[in-house]
Amino acid sequence: NTGGNSYICGECGYWTAQKLTFFRHMRTHTGEKPYKCDQRGYTAAQKCSLDQHLAKHTGEKPYMCGECGYRTAKKPTLFRHIRTQTGENPYVCEECGYSVTQKSHLSQHMRTHTGEKPYKCDQCDYSAAQKSTLDQHHLSKHTEEKPYKCNHCDYLARSRAGLDYHLKTKHTGQKPFMCGICGYRSALPLTRHMRTHTGEKPYKCDQCDYSAARKYSLDYHRQTKHN
Repeated sequence: NTGGNSYICGECGYWTAQKLTFFRHMRTHTGEKPYKCDQRGYTAAQKCSLDQHLAKHTGEKPYMCGECGYRTAKKPTLFRHIRTQTGENPYVCEECGYSVTQKSHLSQHMRTHTGEKPYKCDQCDYSAAQKSTLDQHHLSKHTEEKPYKCNHCDYLARSRAGLDYHLKTKHTGQKPFMCGICGYRSALPLTRHMRTHTGEKPYKCDQCDYSAARKYSLDYHRQTKHN
């Protein structure tokens, strides 16, 4: 206590004018969790965290959106939901202006600028910026598991994206995407097709000057030229 109605943490410099708030903060250093669930072994540093946990047992969802009636057991979840209703994106990238509703989504986006890939494959040298991308890598490269089944035939896919591709190309018959240059139509966006007109080759070999319009062409080049 500084004597001026301010409480300062000797560990990290955090300060507050509220004594109770200061005590709650100190639990982040001491690890103390005085609030205990009487049904499970769960413990919490703050009562609000215990209340949210208890809601899992009761099924209670006390926080409700006034616009659409959506209910949730957690106040932060309600705040995130409200942002989707209002269109508010308070977290903004200082590099490019991209904005999102959640801080965690901004952290993921920042990896597109920093190149950080914190998720490492435990079976090869592959790394990814997002866990979902690493999960897809595991499914496609290291397992034979194909959990996504087509409802129209016996086709099985390793990823949801693979199943979506199958459905669009094999069962719907729809080709809503048309090239304005040559009239080519496709069930999928024309990103790869347009490279035949623009000459763009975004896949670069890191061992020579070779570049390719498609990733599998680069993979083939590496296997035949550098292995």
